[in-house]
Amino acid sequence: MNGLSKGMRKVEVALRWDPSPAGRPAADLDLVAGTYTVDDPYGAPAYLVHFDSRSPDGTIYLNRDSKDGKGFGFDEVMTLELERLDARYTRVVVGVAIQQHTEERTFDDVANPGLRIREGYTDLASEDFAGVPDATAATVAEFARDETGAWEFRAGVHGFEGEDLTAFTRVMGAPRRP
Repeated sequence: MNGLSKGMRKVEVALRWDPSPAGRPAADLDLVAGTYTVDDPYGAPAYLVHFDSRSPDGTIYLNRDSKDGKGFGFDEVMTLELERLDARYTRVVVGVAIQQHTEERTFDDVANPGLRIREGYTDLASEDFAGVPDATAATVAEFARDETGAWEFRAGVHGFEGEDLTAFTRVMGAPRRP
């Protein structure tokens, strides 16, 4: 990155999946973002954004929320306006959690899941969750400030097994183990 770059500015994370087959309960996947402060970059999130919520300052918000994967294109879309985030936030971790309603579901149980992360018209990453078939949740992106304050994107899908949304949000920002 050169000295004139401001890094990532406004990013869109989009999630899709197909509806469950007839007779099966609907699959409900949720995008979730956690923000972490300079004082505690790997601890508890300062705040979370997921269905029915947005960041206190309006910089991270869900544009679209689906409970069943019905519709065309992407079913859930989250926008992160990183350039507007206060300097006290040093990391934003984005994940996907499968709602665990009547039975445990993994990514292997969800029909055709997919993810796209883009800035403007540039695709930064795409994912089909094939690498984490037994996971019930996964982190899919990390955005972190570098020493100049510019936001960098760190790709990678890391699965979590047996985690519901509440439990997942407590561990999603922890340091990753190799």
